[in-house]
Amino acid sequence: MQFEVWAPQAGRVTLHCEGATRAMERDPERPGWWRGEAEAGDGTRYGFALDDGPVRPDPRSRRQPDGPDGLSAVVEHERYAWRTRWAGRPLPGAVLYELHVGTYTPEGTLDAAAARLDHLVELGVTHVELMPLCPFPGRHGWGYEGVSLWAVHEPYGGPEALKRFVDRAHELGLGVVLDVVHNHLGPSGNYLPVFGPYFTDTHHTPWGSAVNLDAPGSDEVRAFLLGSALSWLRDYRIDGLRLDAVHALADTRACHFLEELSTAVDSLAAELGRPLFLVAESDLNDPRLITARAEGGLGLHAQWNDDFHHALHTALTGESQGYYADFARAPLAALAKTLTGGYFHDGTYSSFRGRSHGRPLDRTRAAAHRLLGYSQTHDQVGNRAVGDRLAASLSPGLVACAAALTLTAPFTPMLFMGEEWAAGTPWQFFTDHTDPELAEAVRRGRRREFAEHGWAEEDVPDPQDPATRDRSCLDWSELERDPHARVLAWYRRLLALRHEQPDLTDPDLADTKVAYDADQRWLAFRRGDVRVAVNLAKSPAAIPLGPREAAVLAAWEPVEAPGADGVLHVPGESCVVLLQA
Repeated sequence: MQFEVWAPQAGRVTLHCEGATRAMERDPERPGWWRGEAEAGDGTRYGFALDDGPVRPDPRSRRQPDGPDGLSAVVEHERYAWRTRWAGRPLPGAVLYELHVGTYTPEGTLDAAAARLDHLVELGVTHVELMPLCPFPGRHGWGYEGVSLWAVHEPYGGPEALKRFVDRAHELGLGVVLDVVHNHLGPSGNYLPVFGPYFTDTHHTPWGSAVNLDAPGSDEVRAFLLGSALSWLRDYRIDGLRLDAVHALADTRACHFLEELSTAVDSLAAELGRPLFLVAESDLNDPRLITARAEGGLGLHAQWNDDFHHALHTALTGESQGYYADFARAPLAALAKTLTGGYFHDGTYSSFRGRSHGRPLDRTRAAAHRLLGYSQTHDQVGNRAVGDRLAASLSPGLVACAAALTLTAPFTPMLFMGEEWAAGTPWQFFTDHTDPELAEAVRRGRRREFAEHGWAEEDVPDPQDPATRDRSCLDWSELERDPHARVLAWYRRLLALRHEQPDLTDPDLADTKVAYDADQRWLAFRRGDVRVAVNLAKSPAAIPLGPREAAVLAAWEPVEAPGADGVLHVPGESCVVLLQA
């Protein structure tokens, strides 16, 4: 078997394979690359030593059986016998479900999560979005400090378990999306700088030196990231990738890395004959991200829309700290703007940033499904001091209103695991760093951050305490009890309507019409013949819908269809979906 590694600054590279060592040779056709041969097969352990230094794992390792610091292992992907023929499932009309493998079940493995996929089919979800799976120190963590961008975290089950998970999902008709992190790597177990200029001080990010996308040596770094992305889609049959914080990808080259990535993914989709897509997390509010390359954009297929979340969150909770401030001034107006225009900040002044922000989205040209809408995500829950979900502070009625707005809005909806039954478990920030100094630094930093916002340090959970992770695991017994069972039934009904009513998946963002009363705290919007009305106040609301006859499709509390006067009477903290003739 031939091994190869990019190490442009090394004077000598040695392959260590199953206890034997072999000097590698420079590749005459690829500058900076080294190659060597050794007897090896699936599971063979190996690593590389540069200039007689310590043996390090392969930057392109497909498996790390002993964690980020251990030797790599060969993976022969063709050995897996796929059970399911899969034609793919595209993004238009999709409903995504964000899932963290380590807390979706108490076992915290891919196999255990696969055993719970029937629940998502019954719910009405179309795609499972897995939070990052790359290896990270210890057993438990969020996954955003991963290394070895081609490998699967061993405590989750490793490469074979991911294939079994995808196989089972496809067997049930579910697509699979994977969250990947290209903007930084974890501080522990990251040996890429030993091998080459994977990072550059030309730019800086919140995590330190930027990934090298435009400095000398960046051709190979970009190829490394592209190869990793395509491997997930090809070797594991993943259907789409969620790209973490693309605004932190510093790239001044004429062809931006994201454009190169979207080109490569579209080419692979054509080669494989099934749809593939890229969803960006971005706070730029820049429509060029999701504009076709032929029209001067970067060609990504969709992006998370935090503006919708922020407007909805402030309308529901009244919170106004930090980036919520701009939305909290007039939350229903902000919600109406995002429902009809996608972005709230579209060139407007952002007090949180101290400057104008964003650019208008051409809603006559941008398909609505290219924006993802959600009321909760791992970020918006887990980055709160105690990881409290909406259900911890809102009534079941307001939780139902959040669901109605999210699942009938023009955007591609996304749920965060457990929200469909108003899970009573928090989702907190947890780590399992094996480096004591790093563990203590993370612990102090987390407590200091929230102490600055008025929290007592002793109230902020210790990320390193195993109990913090355990508290964050879903409690599946809740599904049988109220109010959880009632909320779950409501989510199922709304998702059924989304699949039944073509107007709810109409990609025309300009077709959404909104009315609201800020004082009475109600909002109603129309999508084709479907009307949605939410009353966020405790007292009943009289909402004028017009003279057209309407039938109630779903209601959180019993309501009568509007009479001849066209007025809908909605109980406090309740919501209704109607079909107008």
